[in-house]
Amino acid sequence: MTLTQLRAFVAVARLGSVKAAALSLRVSEPAVSSAVAALRRELGDQLFVRAAGGIALTPGGRRLAAGAAEIVGLAEDTCRRVREAGSGSVSLRVATTETSAEQILPPLLEAFLRRRPEIESTTLAVPAALLDQVLLDRRADVAIGATTGEPAADDVVERFPFLRFQLAVVAAPAYLGLRPGAPAERPRLPESRLPRERWLLGPGGLDPGTPGGAFLARHGVGDSCTSIFPSATAALNAAVAGDGLSVSLVHLVRDQLRQGALTLVDVPGLPVNGMLYAGALRGARRSPAASALCGFVTTPAALESLLTRATGVPVGHYRPTVHVTLWS
Repeated sequence: MTLTQLRAFVAVARLGSVKAAALSLRVSEPAVSSAVAALRRELGDQLFVRAAGGIALTPGGRRLAAGAAEIVGLAEDTCRRVREAGSGSVSLRVATTETSAEQILPPLLEAFLRRRPEIESTTLAVPAALLDQVLLDRRADVAIGATTGEPAADDVVERFPFLRFQLAVVAAPAYLGLRPGAPAERPRLPESRLPRERWLLGPGGLDPGTPGGAFLARHGVGDSCTSIFPSATAALNAAVAGDGLSVSLVHLVRDQLRQGALTLVDVPGLPVNGMLYAGALRGARRSPAASALCGFVTTPAALESLLTRATGVPVGHYRPTVHVTLWS
């Protein structure tokens, strides 16, 4: 059993086909098929069978997929650490959702990297449901997530809560038919109207694993009534212009609320209270850089950076966001 064989099988298991795995690994389809065939012979298990729309893992295949993903990730992580030891550099891979990669992570990393200038950071944008998985697969060192309850206890992943938030629906007064300078009274929208309104969201705004996406899904808000913008900031700007409703953490729009450019909308089920947290593997499996970031997020300096929303990451430490989307 080799790393090449395991890497090929993990790609097939994740992407659902030999062809997709070959494209992902930049090798030929026969090379992937040969690697999987070798595993089948050695383990005496079919590992997967053809099914409608792709493949279905056998019970043995599911167990191999879980273990192989960690083995491959550990091997790649070890190679990365060896290279860092030789070059003197330190890298930190932070996974988070599309929205948090834009609105939460930049000021947090800016404040952190000012204190640890030897660290180079990379951001991975993944669906919320995969945040723990990228840690287990060693594709990320730290995951920044949000939960509407207390972060779940886990024997493998340790979570560090660091900021309570409130999720709310916002809109420009003009969109709601309010007169400029009218007495401040929070407008109300009945639940039945929500699927008929125009919703303005950034990438990942409908991700059901996020508090905002879960709220919208509960109220029947889907693609048909949603406009997806290139960024969450662009979506909020459209809301300020009076083009529709948006969902946001209240502290991110406090200036617009104070200036009257946006107003909070009274909607059934809101506001939703939640907690931002950093997650990382426990014990020796956590890198020193990951431990440093997890320790930093609970400090006053980290909270101040999030509430004042400094922008940008120091030049020399920024790496473009990697979007991880092809998962089964």
